Amino acid sequence: MMNEKSRLKKALLHPEWLVGVLMRHTPIGRWMNDRTFIKYEFFSGMRKFPDLENPKTYNEKLQWLKLNDIHMEYGRLVDKFEAKQVVNQILGGDAYTIPTLGVWERFEEIDFDSLPEQFVLKTTHDSGSVIVVKSKREMDRRKVRAVIERSLKHSYFYEHREYPYKYVKPRILAEQYMVDESGKELKDYKFFCFDGEPKMLFIATDRPSDTRFDFFDTNFNHLPFRQGHPWATKEIKKPGGFDAMLEVARKLSKGYPHVRVDLYNIKGKIYFGELTFFHFSGNVPFEPAEWDYKIGTWLKLPGYDD
Repeated sequence: MMNEKSRLKKALLHPEWLVGVLMRHTPIGRWMNDRTFIKYEFFSGMRKFPDLENPKTYNEKLQWLKLNDIHMEYGRLVDKFEAKQVVNQILGGDAYTIPTLGVWERFEEIDFDSLPEQFVLKTTHDSGSVIVVKSKREMDRRKVRAVIERSLKHSYFYEHREYPYKYVKPRILAEQYMVDESGKELKDYKFFCFDGEPKMLFIATDRPSDTRFDFFDTNFNHLPFRQGHPWATKEIKKPGGFDAMLEVARKLSKGYPHVRVDLYNIKGKIYFGELTFFHFSGNVPFEPAEWDYKIGTWLKLPGYDD
C-alpha cells in the first residue's frame, strides 16, 4: 500500500496521476460535465489531451463514442444479467451462457442455503466486484456483504462517464463456479470487433495476483505490443474451437461500430463473459504507441467516418 510520502513523490513526479485521483475519488469529478471529465481523465492516463474534434487513435475514438454514440439499449448489453438474455436470443438458446444461480436486489435476500459449495457472486452494474467462493463453509459472510453492498451503492458511470452503465439497475448475481483446463483459473479471451468483424483479441492470464495480457491477431499470431500488463512468461496455446469463438464474436458484435466480446473456453466449449464498449475506458497507452493509431483505423465512427 502506498504511504503518504510515496503519494506525495508520485504526485510531484506525475501530476497527471494526481489529476486522476482527484477526479475519481473526490467531488471534483462529479461537478464536471462529461466532456470536461473525459478530457482530463484521458490526460491522467495518456499524459496528453484527446483530440475530440478529429480523433485518430483508438483511445481517442473511444472518447468520441462516449460523447456522440448514445444508445439507451446499450445499458441492457452491459448488465451482467440482462446481457445473458440478449446472448441467448442471438445464439438460439442458453448453451453459451454460464448458468445463473440467482438474482437479488439486496444482500439479505440471498438464500445461501440453496447455493452450492462453490459459486461466484458479482453485481450486475459494476466492474471489479467479483467474489469467487471456493468453499461456502469457509466464506466470511461479513466481508462478502461489505464488498457487495459497497458495489450496490457505487455508480460505475461516474468512474469514466461510460454512459451505458448509467442505465443498469444494481443487482446481485450468483453464477456457477467454473475453471478451465488449468484447474486454477478461467482465462478470458477478449475479441475486439469492428462492425461485426473480429480483428484481434487479448488473453488475460494469472489473475489477480500476477495479471498478464497477450494480444493476438485472428490467426493467433502474437502481436508485438503491450497495454496495461506485461506478456505471459509461459506459452499460450491456441484453444480448441477457436474458429467457433470467432463466429460467436461475429454474431454478438453485429450492428455495433465497436464492441469487445469476452468469451471463455473450457476444453473447447465456449461461454459468454460480457460485452465491453470502452476497453480500458480508452485511457491506457499502447506500447509502442503506433498501435493506438493502427487499431484506430479499424474503428469507423458513425456519422463521422461514413
